[in-house]
Amino acid sequence: MIHSRALLGLGALQELDLSSNHLTTLSPETFLPLTSLATLNLVSNKLGQLDPAVLDALPQLQAVLLRGNPWACSCEILPLWRWLSYNKEKVQDKSSLLCRVPEQLNRYPIMAFGNESFRQCQEVPLSVRHYITFLIIGPFSFLASIFFCIFMGYIVVIYHHLCKEPHFWRRPRVCRGHCSRATKL
Repeated sequence: MIHSRALLGLGALQELDLSSNHLTTLSPETFLPLTSLATLNLVSNKLGQLDPAVLDALPQLQAVLLRGNPWACSCEILPLWRWLSYNKEKVQDKSSLLCRVPEQLNRYPIMAFGNESFRQCQEVPLSVRHYITFLIIGPFSFLASIFFCIFMGYIVVIYHHLCKEPHFWRRPRVCRGHCSRATKL
């Protein structure tokens, strides 16, 4: 990982070669200072995924080199695949971007995937039944929490009242001749 402030002050930089640096993750914030960067070389690192926001943070980017990374071809690669599909002219080595995992896709070209390959990864919109359930559970749980708080408040008040006046629950004492004159009245 590159420190988030490592590239500060390099706004005029036009080419950055980060190849063979064993990089596993990249943060978009790291690349924000590189407003003039035209070429980014990320060849032969250990990137299994790449957030497209890293590439979008480079407004002048014309070429990106990504081959030789162990790409994990699961649903997490969908955002990168979309970026690569929309920016084919910027990807210099798109035919050599190969999946490493899962094993059944080892050496399979990322760009050979189609939209249908990611069908199970797409967000499924909620049905009307889900929304109705949320509308019922939400107010019900709100009211239940109010009643619970009121109930607990009563319990606390009764407990404090019992602590201050312990004779509250006891039967009154009956005097049988040995009580003082003031208590017989």
